[in-house]
Amino acid sequence: MLLTALDAGVSPETLRKIESGRIATPAFPTIAAIADVLGLSLDAVWSEINTSDDSAELPRPTATARQRLAS
Repeated sequence: MLLTALDAGVSPETLRKIESGRIATPAFPTIAAIADVLGLSLDAVWSEINTSDDSAELPRPTATARQRLAS
């Protein structure tokens, strides 16, 4: 998570708050930067936000994104 936050140009605390829901509506540039680092398109993020099916799978990050999340 640390590398993901730093690569996206946000603080690790900000990323933790977004993940936990403590920042309910993060700024668009923040989400765009995090999505880019994780290898997700904004279309995929938008689609997931607007899905009406709670059982839908989340978009899968690229192998590079998975490696960074594991760091």
